[in-house]
Amino acid sequence: MSGLRPLDLNDHTITEKIYFIRGQKVMLDRDLAEMYDVPTKALKQAVKRNIERFPEDFMFEMSKKEFENWRSQIVTSNSDNMGLRYMPFCFTEHGVLMLSSVLKSKRAVQVNIQIMRVYAKMRELLVTHKDILLKLEVLEKKVYKNEEDISIVFNHLKQLIAQPKTRKERIGFKKEW
Repeated sequence: MSGLRPLDLNDHTITEKIYFIRGQKVMLDRDLAEMYDVPTKALKQAVKRNIERFPEDFMFEMSKKEFENWRSQIVTSNSDNMGLRYMPFCFTEHGVLMLSSVLKSKRAVQVNIQIMRVYAKMRELLVTHKDILLKLEVLEKKVYKNEEDISIVFNHLKQLIAQPKTRKERIGFKKEW
């Protein structure tokens, strides 16, 4: 066990442990076990004893193909094998929340609160980014419509810059001596 106290966990540490598998944001059993400071085996046993609390949209076991694909994306040494001998359980946000009721320790509750806050921040960022993307699309359409006009302006500016400077006769009142 890592000996992490809940205060040692920060948003960045938790975010690094969230993966995108089967089109869902999930956390792996080994990472959660480390955060809860329990052996992975104990976490999996608690889940298996309460399997009715973990439907497929809360938790699923990674397939061998998904596992190999995941490992190939995470650069690892052959000796480490990512600490995984068995296909890991993948917990969705709801599955992580359910884990606190299965594990029931104070630490599990505290860690789950932190994890839920990270998930909430991720959703807020997504909504914010969606608004920004929509505004960029509108701006892009406006620029696209004006692209020809902008091009004409730049062509005229280039012509003005490229014209040789000629000495022009001064205008105004001239004294003749």
